[in-house]
Amino acid sequence: MRVLVAGASGLIGTALVERLRARGDEVTRLVRWEAREPGEVTWDAQELDPRVMDAVDAVVGLSGASVGRIPWTPAYRRELLESRVRPTVALAEAIVAAVDPPGVFVSASATGYYGDRPGEELDENSGPGTGFFPELVTAWETAAAIAAGATRVVHARSAVVIARGGGMTPIRLLTAFGLGAGFGRGSQYWPWISLQDEVSALLHLVFGRLDGPVILAGPTPATADQVTEAFAHVQHRPHLLRVPSLAVRALGEAGSRLLLDDTRVVPGKLGEDGFVWAHPRIEDAVRAIG
Repeated sequence: MRVLVAGASGLIGTALVERLRARGDEVTRLVRWEAREPGEVTWDAQELDPRVMDAVDAVVGLSGASVGRIPWTPAYRRELLESRVRPTVALAEAIVAAVDPPGVFVSASATGYYGDRPGEELDENSGPGTGFFPELVTAWETAAAIAAGATRVVHARSAVVIARGGGMTPIRLLTAFGLGAGFGRGSQYWPWISLQDEVSALLHLVFGRLDGPVILAGPTPATADQVTEAFAHVQHRPHLLRVPSLAVRALGEAGSRLLLDDTRVVPGKLGEDGFVWAHPRIEDAVRAIG
């Protein structure tokens, strides 16, 4: 397969490119710098020559500024939106304009689509929540859907990736220094997935048949306390502290959305399609990174 990857230099993109090349697939990386090696194509994330699409079989879009950076100032909220929507529109429009479009466009999305939904079990059939996160993800998926008439479009609604350098890194490091803590009430559900399973799931979507929204998350939902306790258990460190909700909210909307939202998602489509997780429990995912 010839696979085009946007956002190839990020955590997930780097791991995906490595796995594709290990399989023997031909990878084209979209880069912001002047192309300096075979397999690189320079672009500005605003527009892409449709002829690039004629030369590939699949497209994976992973562009987007980190939601883990706080605070979410008005300027950074715009960056979160534009860094996702503009590159996605460019990819989708290039696919539509191609003479021989690729067979699939897997576009990154997020479980933030569902927002804060205490007491609900959420799957691909559940509607969006309310607030900035769901609005951001809805705009992201709407951009990818531009290509729906020309190719199979998949919205990969990913949970937080458990990896060295991933979104849980601050929690892992604090725990390593003996500062393991719960956040808020601790019973809120945090969607999660290991990096290995994230990449495997993306490959499953590229080479499979699924379309539309697909949740990429571990099959065993975990609460915030279960996640932070898993880090403490694996690192043999205490888990004695608790950060009250009021203190988390002092971080602004980012703190509330990232740490206090309750989002219990079930990866229904992946399971029904025969996907097998290497790390089905949060403890497995944490142990994989040490």
